[in-house]
Amino acid sequence: MSRRIYLLSRHMLLFLFVCTCTRSLYAQDLAGTGIVVHAYVSQGFLFSSNNNYVSLKSSEGSPQWTDAAVNISDSLADNLRVGLQLHMYQLGEFGGSNIQVDWASGDYRVNDHFGIRAGKVKTVWGLFNDSQDIDAVFLWILLPQGSYSTDHKSFYLAHVGGDVYGSLSLGKRAGMLHYVAYAGQATIDLNDGYIQTFAQLGLVFTNSLGGKTYGGDLQWETPVRGLIIGSSGNMLTADGTAPAGSFHSPALYTPSMYASFTRGKVYLAGEYDRIPINATLTLGPTVIPFVADERTWFAMGSYRLRNNLQVGSYYSHFVNKSADTTQPANYSKDWVVSGRYDFNSYFYAKIEGHFLHGTALGYYNSTNPNGLAPNSNMLAAKIGFSF
Repeated sequence: MSRRIYLLSRHMLLFLFVCTCTRSLYAQDLAGTGIVVHAYVSQGFLFSSNNNYVSLKSSEGSPQWTDAAVNISDSLADNLRVGLQLHMYQLGEFGGSNIQVDWASGDYRVNDHFGIRAGKVKTVWGLFNDSQDIDAVFLWILLPQGSYSTDHKSFYLAHVGGDVYGSLSLGKRAGMLHYVAYAGQATIDLNDGYIQTFAQLGLVFTNSLGGKTYGGDLQWETPVRGLIIGSSGNMLTADGTAPAGSFHSPALYTPSMYASFTRGKVYLAGEYDRIPINATLTLGPTVIPFVADERTWFAMGSYRLRNNLQVGSYYSHFVNKSADTTQPANYSKDWVVSGRYDFNSYFYAKIEGHFLHGTALGYYNSTNPNGLAPNSNMLAAKIGFSF
């Protein structure tokens, strides 16, 4: 118990320190320069009835989840904007004190119909992929993990390359289309959950993995006020070499179909995604197939009770169709209830209950050496600061 109190105190001190420094920087150093600065820091806590989740010792109650980022942008010309985001996080065994560049890009907007982004650019896919790194914009502490895994962000969040984007009006009776097309290189960082999974299979990487990626997103802003329907497609490859062997994933296509509806205090959304994997692990002379047909969908809704109080719920369903879907290791079903309270424009707090069935997502042998119970309930809490 004393160690848990010590850890919680240490993380809260870090949280308050970053809040103080960040707010001071904004108020004093950058005022009047035209440079726009946003930042956030959050401190999370997980407690689960069984199993340890996303490498935290959550069955004992764990505060080992700190997340902080700052992004800076500047308009160099009327149509040209540049910016970057620096990020540091600790999530159980993942992350650490290293500062990472989430994205760093230049954006030239010719007009409403056409623009270009280049650099390390966020990947637009599904409802939330390009915003999943900004905790402050969400009611949810954990997004649906079948689609937006908190332990696998690095491979999907951004690519080094370029985008073209724009909007096309279809007329007052038909709405508007928004499009994005991109190509580049994606990387699996060494502090990503995939690296931990490979290590459990005997393949310890000392360098990042990566490969080419390309795809696009088409979003229809319908004439029904607040209703958006969209579809994304992403092609992705990954290769890497370790001292004991290698990993190879040929191009795989991951489609996403989604819709959202916002009106007044109500928000509704749903998404269906598929990730077919046909990769190989090579350990010395042994070639191990790494095959899966992952299919996931979720439906969510929220309601704003007051300007500073929001509640919601979602159901997330994940299954690996290439395996025995009656076994808990091949599915994950998650019922979630959430609440968020904004103390003011800067500080917020969230609380969330998860009722988990199945063990296909978020569990690692290193923190569950005695095996997994098929079901688990989990409480998540988070306090955050942003501007």
